[in-house]
Amino acid sequence: MNRVCPAAVVFFVLFLAGARAGEPGPDILIADFEGADYGAWTVEGEAFGPGPARGTLPNQMEVSGFEGQGLVNSFFNGDGATGMLTSPPFRLERDYLAFLIGGGMHPGETCINLLVNGEVVRTATGPNDKAGGTERLDWFSWDVSGLRGQTAIIRIVDAHTGGWGHINIDHIVQSERSIGTEETTRELAITEDYLSIEFGAEQGGRCQASLRVDGQLVRHAVGQNRNEPYWLTWDVSRLKGQTGTLSIIEVTRGAHRIADTVRHDGEVRGVLYVTDRLYEESYRPQFHFTPKTNWTNDPNGLVHYDGEYHLFFQHNPEGINWGNMTWGHAVSPDLMHWTQLDHAIHPDEYGTIFSGSAVVDAENTSGFQAGPHPPLVAVFTYAGEFGTPKRPYTQAIAYSNDRGRTFTKYAGNPVVENLGPGNRDPKVFWHAPAAKWVMVLYAGTRNDFVLLGSPDLKTWERLSNITFPEGHECPELFELPVDGDPANTRWVLWEAAGRHLIGRFDGVTFTPETEVLTSEWGRNCYAGQTYNNAPGGRRIFIAWMSGGNYPGMPFNQQMTFPREFTLRSTGDGPRLFARPIAEIETIREARGHWADAALEPGANPLKELKGDLWDVDAVLRPADGARVVLTVRGTPIVYDAAKATLSCLDTSADVPLQDGALSLRVLVDRTSIEIFANDGRVVMSYCFLPDLLDSSLALTCEEGSARIGRMDVYAVRPTWPRTP
Repeated sequence: MNRVCPAAVVFFVLFLAGARAGEPGPDILIADFEGADYGAWTVEGEAFGPGPARGTLPNQMEVSGFEGQGLVNSFFNGDGATGMLTSPPFRLERDYLAFLIGGGMHPGETCINLLVNGEVVRTATGPNDKAGGTERLDWFSWDVSGLRGQTAIIRIVDAHTGGWGHINIDHIVQSERSIGTEETTRELAITEDYLSIEFGAEQGGRCQASLRVDGQLVRHAVGQNRNEPYWLTWDVSRLKGQTGTLSIIEVTRGAHRIADTVRHDGEVRGVLYVTDRLYEESYRPQFHFTPKTNWTNDPNGLVHYDGEYHLFFQHNPEGINWGNMTWGHAVSPDLMHWTQLDHAIHPDEYGTIFSGSAVVDAENTSGFQAGPHPPLVAVFTYAGEFGTPKRPYTQAIAYSNDRGRTFTKYAGNPVVENLGPGNRDPKVFWHAPAAKWVMVLYAGTRNDFVLLGSPDLKTWERLSNITFPEGHECPELFELPVDGDPANTRWVLWEAAGRHLIGRFDGVTFTPETEVLTSEWGRNCYAGQTYNNAPGGRRIFIAWMSGGNYPGMPFNQQMTFPREFTLRSTGDGPRLFARPIAEIETIREARGHWADAALEPGANPLKELKGDLWDVDAVLRPADGARVVLTVRGTPIVYDAAKATLSCLDTSADVPLQDGALSLRVLVDRTSIEIFANDGRVVMSYCFLPDLLDSSLALTCEEGSARIGRMDVYAVRPTWPRTP
């Protein structure tokens, strides 16, 4: 939504002619946000509300440090809302542009930008990217002396939907002096392989450095809280011969000042922070799938065909944030080594391409086959609100006769007309007993799903409705043997957040036999689905690790590591278990083994292990009241025996000991932690942003006593190709 508020509450002050020659001119107020609305500023989206906030908003920590009564606060609709706030044009008349800033530290996503001639020439973010931050606003200054006399606009951006997905701004002013934190810039001719920056001790997490070439951000680093100065090094070898703009944000209060020293030479002086070698970037997951560039979310069309695992995925071919939804495409022989192919299905007049599934039409029921091999058929949602003209959501199909390399949309689309306001995300499978295709579809309103049947993938009839308490989008329905017994099976109905029902399916109706169950207890696992046609009847699952933060990266968001689902008998009846696929064993190397060992207070058997890619497989025996902590690069995973809970970051799950033991499997990639407890009955998935200088691994007993029944620690090798 775009709107321009008519009341001119935010005002612009011209240079005061009364200043005597040679004296600094008075400050020029750009905006104080004290009015009922945003005045002449243009508002897009829902994040910024109808006007300035009056301090703290509902469900927000206390906001402080702003001036007067009002401020820009994009928490109006929580962290999930997005939007932009753009000023009218104004003339830069002072050496500095200063403002109060707080909120999320997500470069390019929660930020205030200064634009000249349509290009971003200065940018700043809030200080927070993880739990435990503060909503206090602090002063920040840009040195704009080199831009004096030019016309500019200010754009405040909220494009982040995860934690700290908001920005706070107040009292924007032009001044002849720097106020608070300062950003300095300089032109840099790139002539050597490395650019190193020395960061000193700092307060508040505000030290940052960035490098832009032709207006594009090519390097970005955020300083870490350290007790002594340290170096970070950028590999800029592939930028040699170009001229860039180096920007350094410095903390100047007290005795603290960062980034005092810059060295541009052939020496790696500290941590090699980021490269432009694809798949080797500092925050690039090394054994989890990410696209080469740009935004991704839901996995789509998971299917095995002719020796390849296909991963289609929601992808924005045009930008780093959500939009322009298109089916990206990658293939793998082993679910770990991926090759990204051309986009598979593109938007058209019917809308953008939302989530769906893919099947191998082995009997050519569709009639699409051309040649000796059966067609691959994709079933997807047309998001009609993005069509021309706008229209309701519908379901459509496309087919491929060249192993998924190209797809042709069916001329008779849509194959399922609109069934509800936002009906979407068709998952299709072949049901052999009924000799028909079955589609499970989100009906468009929470709790409501529908089952449809088809003989040919082109004509569909409603079979039955399903009420799924609190169920929402991206449904999945699949069959599993209980304890591996093919004569004793159950069906699992799954929805986007990992809630599920276990029951029976007769080809028409799904009958649940359980209450709503939860498998996933972390905060970063969403919209997953399982593979159709997987060899050996395996039920392999991949999901979107939603809400991750990847500063300075060319991509945005990642997938979970593939998991294999099984159903096992428990005292509560059949229950779903998950484990990392066994193929991970081919990319890991043993680093340590422990058996029947005491975990002594204050001891850390893992203290000699350093790295960023791990597979930890342990059976621990904590005594009553013990508190056992596995710390991964500064992030603790805590088991509290007194409460029988497992916690990480800001979530926890009930995990009772089994015969006095806790089985714990932990996969660690550069920006993710996946925890499988009690043989995978409890799964917890997290994105995290580690301190790049911290490669530590620790296992400690903070309270009580514990024993290590067994523990194997493996280093995991990257699965991406290395650039020479």
